[in-house]
Amino acid sequence: MTTRKDAYRVAVVGATGAVGEAMLDILAERKFPAAEVVALASARSVGREVSFGRRSLVVDDLAEFDFSGCDFALFSAGGSVSAEHAPRAAEAGCVVIDNTSHFRLAPAVPLVVPEVNGAILDDFQGGGIIANPNCSTIQMLVAIAPIYRRWGIRRINVATYQSVSGAGKSAMEELGRQSADRFNFREPEPKVFKAPIAFNIIAEIDVLEDNGYTREEMKMHRETRKIFGDEDIAVNATAVRVPVFMGHGEAVHLETDQPFELDEVRQVLADAPGVVLADAPERVTPLTHAAGKDGVFVGRIRRDLSHPQGLDLWVVADNVRKGAALNAVQIAEYLAARGLGQ
Repeated sequence: MTTRKDAYRVAVVGATGAVGEAMLDILAERKFPAAEVVALASARSVGREVSFGRRSLVVDDLAEFDFSGCDFALFSAGGSVSAEHAPRAAEAGCVVIDNTSHFRLAPAVPLVVPEVNGAILDDFQGGGIIANPNCSTIQMLVAIAPIYRRWGIRRINVATYQSVSGAGKSAMEELGRQSADRFNFREPEPKVFKAPIAFNIIAEIDVLEDNGYTREEMKMHRETRKIFGDEDIAVNATAVRVPVFMGHGEAVHLETDQPFELDEVRQVLADAPGVVLADAPERVTPLTHAAGKDGVFVGRIRRDLSHPQGLDLWVVADNVRKGAALNAVQIAEYLAARGLGQ
């Protein structure tokens, strides 16, 4: 039996990072029913202050923190940190919502986008780990899930145009420094990325796997199959880093199982949770539409001229917000609304 509490104790792990800061902002903005919010990070960040709404929180040491009595722990501090500390938080009875890739493909760990497959959490009990998908997977599936449910999807070809914020604060700082270098006729020195990112594009995100795809590309393939529960759906991704600070764009090309009409597609998308149809579909951009917003914005909806059941979409979202922090908070909200196993 589950019981709904009036207020929860929440820990945010990686509170000094870009996603951790966004998690704290969103918890405050959405008035999550928290009796207490604890900011956690590594020892080098202990004593720093981070914002939580109009308040400031002092960062505590993750390694020394006792998760007993915590209801939720939102992790975004890197895979090795999650590997070490998420299991002990779960063993203490805490619901861990992990933003890293470490647990995503573990068979016993739910991989959740609330608008897409949130119902798999209906029987979830306290004291376990839930995984946040990759940011690119999240925005793509929010956009295409209503199409998948209505017409089925055989195949997805997707090219991503991913901002540097997906690689963290240091990557954003590198883009800023290198832009200044270019304007001052200095040759930029890449540190975070393998090649200069300012005024450039890099068709390599994460490491290359043996099949020639990058790990980022294979995440989209594997995570889509797990979230849809469909081992037959084919996902062919090319992930590209672009010199943009915030927001990801995706050119998505689908082949559906059943014939569709474009007007029906637009209506299904307009009715879908989390999806926003762009008012000026040809001009939807991460900066003008998605930055700082909760929605996944869809434009350029058109029939693929090369395939009778082909559909093309342009999808943008704030990768730090919807692609990471908001999704984690939405999972916590879903569970809180239904009560945690006590």
